[in-house]
Amino acid sequence: MTTVTIDPAYGWVLLAATSTFFLNSYHSINTGNYRKKAKCPYPAAYAPADRTDEDAHRFNCAQRAHANHIENQPSAVAALLLAGLRFPIASALMGAGWTVSRYMYMVGYSKGGEGGKGRYKGIYFWFFQAGLAALASYNGVALLMGW
Repeated sequence: MTTVTIDPAYGWVLLAATSTFFLNSYHSINTGNYRKKAKCPYPAAYAPADRTDEDAHRFNCAQRAHANHIENQPSAVAALLLAGLRFPIASALMGAGWTVSRYMYMVGYSKGGEGGKGRYKGIYFWFFQAGLAALASYNGVALLMGW
């Protein structure tokens, strides 16, 4: 039987991963608030294209920010958990940076600026996500190579 020992610092990785779940819940609340202001009934995912008012636009932006979060969260969390096995502190810091950047992305995008440019305030999440993917990849290669 093989025993796997996990560094206690991996707890920081788990907390960073958990922060993404709370952010997802906040996205839902944020989108719901904009839905209510736009008076856009369920089950419509977005306000109709013929609605050109600011409330409809902001709801669509908030909804898109949430969808983008959901599109990226699984890969980011998986990379965080894998990278954290060997690099728990660096991974936890990148995971925290990812969550903060995603929050900034949500807030900026939800303001409804032209072309969704407000989302650029949180675009740094890509750097954190790429860093986590690189560390996770390194872990796989290192394991295969016996490093």
